[in-house]
Amino acid sequence: MSTAPQQIPPAPEGCPITAEFLPPNMRKHVDPAAPVPLRMMAAKAIVPLAPADMLGALFMLTFDSDAGVRETAAKSAAALPDRFSAGLRDEGVAAPVLGWFLTLLSAKDALAEMLVLNPSTPDEAVAQVARGCSAKIAEIIGQNQLRVLRHEDIIRGLCTNPNASPALIDNVCDFAVRSGMAVADVPQMQAARVRILGPSAAPPEPGPTAEEILKELEDAAPKVAATGPEEGKEGEDPTAAIPEAKKLSLTQRIMKMSIAQKIKLATLGNKEARSFLIRDTNKLVCTAVIRSPRITDGEVLNCATNKAVNEEVLRIIYNSREFTKNYKIKMALLKNPKLPLAVGMKFLSTLRENDLKDLSRDKNVPSGLQGVAKKMVEKKNEPKKDDGK
Repeated sequence: MSTAPQQIPPAPEGCPITAEFLPPNMRKHVDPAAPVPLRMMAAKAIVPLAPADMLGALFMLTFDSDAGVRETAAKSAAALPDRFSAGLRDEGVAAPVLGWFLTLLSAKDALAEMLVLNPSTPDEAVAQVARGCSAKIAEIIGQNQLRVLRHEDIIRGLCTNPNASPALIDNVCDFAVRSGMAVADVPQMQAARVRILGPSAAPPEPGPTAEEILKELEDAAPKVAATGPEEGKEGEDPTAAIPEAKKLSLTQRIMKMSIAQKIKLATLGNKEARSFLIRDTNKLVCTAVIRSPRITDGEVLNCATNKAVNEEVLRIIYNSREFTKNYKIKMALLKNPKLPLAVGMKFLSTLRENDLKDLSRDKNVPSGLQGVAKKMVEKKNEPKKDDGK
């Protein structure tokens, strides 16, 4: 078991991912040191891999040292077989892979739609595609309010796309202006500002920027400022080192931020910033926090434990394979009364027997779920009683 990490072959030169996502017995098909015929099998998409794994393998092989393997992998990806298309909607696929496939398949609406709707697809790739995609895909991109506010190049792309309808552009720009975005180089944004604020109205007070608040947070609690990977432990308050008076002042300052700046802070800020913003009443802000690439398992665990957490945040957690791989997070979700019963029942079947027994007796567990846990415990004990007869 201890030698498992050594079995992961190095990534081809320039490739941003390794073969860690592949089953160990399949990693030879992307190993730069493996014989070309082995790599060519994967490049032709004839290796028995799950859809998500095949996407990653094809992407890796486009960095292969052999020109034939590179070209074959690119052709297979461009003509992606239907049996692998489900991987395009899998949030567990690495972001660089999804971004590459989106630029490759942007002209195929059915496939591009899966990628644009996948939260793990990078905003940068969506912004690039927004410049020339079909009207249908432009509509889907424009409806994703979080992406629009998180990455202003998406607005730039939509506004230069000849296929995007004027109604869509007006709606997107109006929403962006109301949310506090100011993309001064886009004429449609200036027109939206006039529509909403009036031709002679003074610009509204912009409020603090994400950069200003982040600097204030770091100055207020220098000893907890991020200097490396942020751990985020269960039950800890990331703002505990901040004096109460300063904490109150920061809360008031954050309340004055525009929605767009809050989302920027949630996406790029530290765990102290996220701890303030996860309580925001705006669903987009909360969602930006839980989708932040910098969020830690400890922070997710605290969210899963919080009975007052926004329901959309909870939904993102329990639908994430990455988050629910953490056993503590799964246990915390089971004790949260907002967890849907159907989801809880699915999690119950994965628990250790002792934990299942504890949950069946735990008064903090919702009654419906507790009843199901009791029945499962009783059923597991039935064979033991029969064996003893």
